[in-house]
Amino acid sequence: MTTTTAPFALARYRDGDSARLGLVAGDRIRPLDDEELGAAGLNAFLAAPDWDRLGALAESADGAWLPLDEVVLTAPVEPRQVLQTGANYRQHVIELVAAGVSKNSGRTIEEAREFAANLMDDRAVNGEPYFFIGMPACVVGDDVPLVLPSYSEVHDWELELAVVIGREAFRVTREDALEHVAGYTMVNDVTTRDLVFREDMKDIGTDWYRGKNAPGFLPTGPFLVPAEFVDAGNAAVRLELNGEVMQDASTTDLLFDIPALISAASQTMPLLPGDLLLTGSPAGNGQHWKRFLRDGDVMTGTIGSLGTQVIRCVAEEAS
Repeated sequence: MTTTTAPFALARYRDGDSARLGLVAGDRIRPLDDEELGAAGLNAFLAAPDWDRLGALAESADGAWLPLDEVVLTAPVEPRQVLQTGANYRQHVIELVAAGVSKNSGRTIEEAREFAANLMDDRAVNGEPYFFIGMPACVVGDDVPLVLPSYSEVHDWELELAVVIGREAFRVTREDALEHVAGYTMVNDVTTRDLVFREDMKDIGTDWYRGKNAPGFLPTGPFLVPAEFVDAGNAAVRLELNGEVMQDASTTDLLFDIPALISAASQTMPLLPGDLLLTGSPAGNGQHWKRFLRDGDVMTGTIGSLGTQVIRCVAEEAS
């Protein structure tokens, strides 16, 4: 059974053909209607979250509490926008840059790493975050198997901490950015590597639409944990593939921290209540290990107090 170490959290669980919002406390969950929530649905609540109200409910014995292991959890959020951050873990990017530099120049790998480290340190001070957009329709819970499209054999994992936006954020400063965070969840930002760069138009850059937006390519949750219960600047990010550790890092390695990401992203478009802002993937992707997802694989992800995400992979039947 998955649970969270936070005093309470929000989740959504299957109720027939629909999903129902619930309040999680320990090993139990209770449904939340709009009256108990104090808002007309999840995103309206996140716009002005009253966590004290939910904290009082979490401590109460009243309500139709259910054992958490008797319900099927699904994605805990309903975002209207999904923003993803690229190249944002310092050590990960240093490895990528150093590999390219050592291959294409006369530098040793140590010299290449030093060059890459200096480059990233300068970027952190003088550069800006790199964003691209994902499709909200790809957001699913880990109750949905990850179907690996038959058109490729190089589907990859990227476990990431995701910010859940609270109050609308538009052109906010770094100093004010955290006031717009309702909470956090985790997302596995699945990528089809051989579709990221177009062979027919190499000069046009990356094709994130094809590379990252197949059905179910944003497994999310299982919990939405209030921001006050998450040490987002020092959270352990760990992904196991069939029990073997592949990613093992900390958000202390982020090049651009969460206030910087929110501020930069909000300069272009308002971030709306319930939206997801992914903070980037640490080292240890399949591309690094030269091992990609296969039929029958099981990915187990944990980030800080956000619970455990278990994703089962199945091969798509070739048409």
